[in-house]
Parts: sequence; C-alpha cells; structure tokens
Amino acid sequence: MSSLNDLVEKSVDGHLADTDRLFTAMYEDLRRLAGKFLQHEPIRDRLSSSSLVHQAYMRMIDQTRIDWQGKTHFFAIGATVMRRILVDHARKVRSQKRGGGWDRRMLTDDVTFELSKDEDVVALDDLLNTLANLSSRQARIVELRFFGGMTMREISAEMNLGLRTIEKDWAMARAWMRRELRRESEESSTPKASRPDAPQGESD
Repeated sequence: MSSLNDLVEKSVDGHLADTDRLFTAMYEDLRRLAGKFLQHEPIRDRLSSSSLVHQAYMRMIDQTRIDWQGKTHFFAIGATVMRRILVDHARKVRSQKRGGGWDRRMLTDDVTFELSKDEDVVALDDLLNTLANLSSRQARIVELRFFGGMTMREISAEMNLGLRTIEKDWAMARAWMRRELRRESEESSTPKASRPDAPQGESD
C-alpha cells in the first residue's frame, strides 16, 4: 500500500488515479473537519459533511497540477476550498441582511466552530476579506485555523514562518476581529464609519 507521502508525490505528477487514492486516504480526516462546520442547524439540514467533502474533492481534482507539498499543504488547500463552498452555499440561501449574530466564541484559542447560521458563514467570510485587505498574512492564518483546523505549528510549517510570528499574528487578528464585531454591533443602526484601522504587526 502506498504511503501518504508517496500518494502526495505521485499526485504532483497529475495522475488522476493517484490523486483519487490520496483523497480516499484523507477522506475521514476531511469529513471530520467538514463536520465541525455543520454541527448546527440550519446549515446541516441543507449540506451534509459527505456532500461538503465531495464538492471539495470535485473542485480540487478539477485544478490542474496542484503542487501538493505534503499533508499539511493538502489541508491548507482544502481549507480554502471548503471556505468557498460554504460561503457560496450560504449566499444562495441567506437573506440580504448581513448577519450580526456571528458567535464570538469562534475567536477563542481552541477555535470552536460555532457557524450556526448561513449569515454566520457569510459574516466570517466578509470579515476575512476585509482583514485580507489590511493583512493578507493574518487573514490566511485565521482561514487555516477556522477552515483547516490546523495547529499553530502546522500553520508555521505551511507558511514557512516562525511559530512566535504565527502566534503573534493570530492573537492580533483575533483582537481585530473582536473589535470589528463590537463596532458593527454598536453601529448597526447608523451608517458605517470610516474604514477600520489595520491590525498592528504586519502590513502587506
């Protein structure tokens, strides 16, 4: 039986059969990750973890010659793909009102996945897009934590940055997101104020 590293290396060559075996080997891990996003209704009622993983597979397999660099990189790519699927799905079914009920428990160190409403998924995506305009590195770290379920060490290896840098950026990104959620809550009945300040630490 081919090892996971062998499957990753063979998939780099663009062999469909090897890439298919790679997904089979990683399926349960991907399904557990997907299940974290779908713990709560109503999202779970419309999108199963198996469906989310299948859609992720179809999108990832459709990309030509993904340069797989290992298990961590596999999940990093999967994080981005699952984010897009969840957001696309949520935008189709949500109301036009931008959700303000996004659960702030998502910003804890252990990264609980309290995406209980379609509006929550869209609100998180909007917040990450805003953060990316201010600090793409910090936004990527948040994406890998929330949508990839990756540890700080795994993110450090994936982004080729020191662990302390990742931890510092994660803390600053969380603090910025908390401030934005608080500001949006306070200003929900008034026109939006000026553009938010960039989080400190890293600028793009």
